[in-house]
Amino acid sequence: MLIYPSRSTVHPVSNEVPEHPCVSPVSNQVFERRLIEKYIAENGTDPMNGQPLSEEQLIDIKVSHPIRPKAPSSTSIPAILKALQDEWDAVMLHSFTLRQQLQTTRQELSHALYQHDAACRVIARLTKEVTAAREALATLKPQAGLVVAQAVASQPHAGGAGEPMEVSEQVGMIPEIIQKLQDKATVLTTERKKRGKTVPEELVRTEDLSKYRQVATHAGLHSASVPGILSLDLCPSDTNKVLTGGADKNVVVFDKKEEQIIATLKGHTKKVTSVIYHPSQSVVFSASPDSTIRVWSVTGGNCVQVVRAHEASVTGLSLHATGDYLLSSSEDQYWAFSDIQTGRVLTKVTDEAAGCALTCAQFHPDGLIFGTGTADSQIKIWDLKERTNVANFPGHIGPVTSIAFSENGYYLATGAQDSSVKLWDLRKLKNFKTITLDNNYEVKSLVFDQSGTYLAVGGTDIRVYICKQWSEVLNFTEHTGVVTGVAFGEHAQFLTSTGMDRSLKFYSL
Repeated sequence: MLIYPSRSTVHPVSNEVPEHPCVSPVSNQVFERRLIEKYIAENGTDPMNGQPLSEEQLIDIKVSHPIRPKAPSSTSIPAILKALQDEWDAVMLHSFTLRQQLQTTRQELSHALYQHDAACRVIARLTKEVTAAREALATLKPQAGLVVAQAVASQPHAGGAGEPMEVSEQVGMIPEIIQKLQDKATVLTTERKKRGKTVPEELVRTEDLSKYRQVATHAGLHSASVPGILSLDLCPSDTNKVLTGGADKNVVVFDKKEEQIIATLKGHTKKVTSVIYHPSQSVVFSASPDSTIRVWSVTGGNCVQVVRAHEASVTGLSLHATGDYLLSSSEDQYWAFSDIQTGRVLTKVTDEAAGCALTCAQFHPDGLIFGTGTADSQIKIWDLKERTNVANFPGHIGPVTSIAFSENGYYLATGAQDSSVKLWDLRKLKNFKTITLDNNYEVKSLVFDQSGTYLAVGGTDIRVYICKQWSEVLNFTEHTGVVTGVAFGEHAQFLTSTGMDRSLKFYSL
């Protein structure tokens, strides 16, 4: 109930003339002593202004013959109306206080529910990671005896002169490796989003690209007795350095600017079908139907590591963005993830339901997912951390021959023995464009430039398309054999290709 100031002879709380009046020095109001002492005992403040007040501060007032007024008639209409008004005021004030308290309680409840939901998500993620780690550990333990047997069995073959030890131990995807992959993917995703907003100024324009012509050809890199260059790659940090793999079992590093061979790397027992140049080290990688993956030192000119991840021909090779791990696919139906420093296989997975040979493999630019092609025309997308097949892209006819991810991270290009190139949107998981080529056209190589603006197709001839419009801007027919590899120079300043005619060609203005 509200307390209104009254005349000094009337008690402000009881609205009656006090019998034992006293004055509060804090508010200068007159009170009934018994009432004010009781109030001070409960609250310790002055009832008028809320200031601290003690009984010792009260000042008694001496009055003579106090006259108590007659009690108001409780049956009079004005008294009843006043009582009702006072009760209404009290109810309204109490209702207002309750509404304020309800609003505060709702806000606190909402915050508590949000914290509970966040905690549940964190617990679920941690539980999933613990389960995955336990599964990896359970998978690793039964293989311990087999690993030792394999290592012992491989020793007689690994003791040749100049040959490194072949390691076939599977270590498993330990949390440190998974965290390393995740951290790298986070950095790459951020950088790609920044780059994706603008096209590099140094990138060759479409009108200039359409004027490219053959400017050089080299036919002496590989043996003439076993003709054919089967694979091609450029050094990302210096695109003057060209890497090729041949049917003559050799890996060759060629300097475009000096026009001379830097190194010829020998060791494979069968043709070399896949080659990769390390982006920051003088190291290259090669794969072969002899079921091995080899790591070579360009400066030393020797093989520094042999990775035995498969039991059959290695059909695809891709280097992770960290530069520390290799992805490989094989006709043994497995894909493998290996450490290039130790040569150890970290994990090896197959789709038992499909039961089909893998024909190619390629990492997504972020490195957390990758794609594989199969001999039965399927394209499979895999989650590297979970080692599970997360998406499939049917539609081709015949074995898939090549796949390539765009640098923008959204597009996947695939080619197969059905004379077509299909473009897939990874966000919508569907085919949004099919480029139908000539009848009996063989698609052997697909590659996007570093900006994701152009797509080159190598096979029966060489064709370059501009992305988004997917219109053809170039067509080269200089090779006399099937084109097996195509690559863009930095900012598409030049284009290079290899073929079964044993030649390496360069195209530019």
